[in-house]
Amino acid sequence: MARRYYTCIVCGRRFPEGQGIILEKAGVVLHFHSRRCAVRFFKLFLERLDDDAARRALRELVRELEQARRAREERARKVI
Repeated sequence: MARRYYTCIVCGRRFPEGQGIILEKAGVVLHFHSRRCAVRFFKLFLERLDDDAARRALRELVRELEQARRAREERARKVI
């Protein structure tokens, strides 16, 4: 059985299928061999992204994550 290999777009390392991080969005496939490479990529991506384009998506994401955190805290709270 032939194994499929990918190449990390940040560091150039090759890694087998089942390892690493592979994301597809807007018709673009991104291959990262580790979370460190993914973080490096997204940090650079956010720095280059136009503020107006990012503002709405960032606000929605922050709101969604805060709601999920509050829900987890509420479930974890002991009921006496």
